[in-house]
Amino acid sequence: MNNESVNTLQEEAIGLLKALIATPSFSKEEDKTARVIADFLVGHNVTIQTKKNNVWAFNRYFDDTKPVILLNSHHDTVKPNMGYRLDPFSPVETEGKLFGLGSNDAGGSLVSLMAAFLYFHAKENLKYNLVLAASAEEEISGQNGIELILADLGPIEFGIVGEPTKMQMAVAERGLMVLDCISHGKAGHAARNEGENAIYKAIKDIEWFRMYSFPKYSELLGPSRMNVTVIETENKAHNVVPPVCKFVVDVRINELYTFEEVLEIIKSHVECEVRPRSFRLRSSSIALDHPLVKAGLSLGKSYYGSPTTSDKALMPFPALKIGPGDSARSHTADEYIFVAEIKEGIELYIALLENLLI
Repeated sequence: MNNESVNTLQEEAIGLLKALIATPSFSKEEDKTARVIADFLVGHNVTIQTKKNNVWAFNRYFDDTKPVILLNSHHDTVKPNMGYRLDPFSPVETEGKLFGLGSNDAGGSLVSLMAAFLYFHAKENLKYNLVLAASAEEEISGQNGIELILADLGPIEFGIVGEPTKMQMAVAERGLMVLDCISHGKAGHAARNEGENAIYKAIKDIEWFRMYSFPKYSELLGPSRMNVTVIETENKAHNVVPPVCKFVVDVRINELYTFEEVLEIIKSHVECEVRPRSFRLRSSSIALDHPLVKAGLSLGKSYYGSPTTSDKALMPFPALKIGPGDSARSHTADEYIFVAEIKEGIELYIALLENLLI
């Protein structure tokens, strides 16, 4: 590893992250940060491609006979919550911390991956090709993010997904299936105790969602879990027995179940209508004997199963989620990342890739 080159890339990455923090990039509104990223890469003599708010680039000496490694992270952010005391769009560096919206999730990972990509971009005779993709709409699982450009990237052998993991290896992720449930009753006048109250019917099913335990337990991800997160009726008046009650269930599924299996189990136990919004965000895992995981283990990194979902769920090839920062800081007020975490992230990404490329 060329320490002088790495030091330069580290300083440039931190400067880039400050520019990204200063540029609002809410999901579906990432056009300005896409331009910041594109300009940065072009300034380093990298040929870029774009589609909507996604930016990607291949290594200079791309060889069609070699497999491809994807380096991916996202540049969209959630909106700042009400607890912010600092300006979320003013990058403030103090006491070793860099504050700002998106600094931890996932700006630190993104700029670190970009630095690692630049380190190898112009090197010849690599064992793999590299493609860097800075993608959009990750925070809302949107369809105009990484999913939109996968076909443009061509066949991918495996990928690294940059998310805050304390630079440990998230080798598995729970999948996410959101269910819209509808309980049906019959309208009536509350004073006369008429009708059939849809809320009471919903309560019975909600209690089942609360109490049921899926029998297959994952050593990496633990049990699959369900939580009722929204409940509503269309009633505006207090004296009408509601004929319809709607509720939403957030289902986090380990790698031992398919979404279809889980849905069948649910439908066999409840009376309400159950409508899955999509099957897109499936659980995923990468084998512990995969070369990428083995490279991480050789560098002293541990592995775990992640309870959160990322764009890894949309990738039809093995992918490892790893990056600087801490997931516990994501979406919090006065979000920050340690500058040292970014520097370490760049060094580790380079070391991981050197194990595979050189």
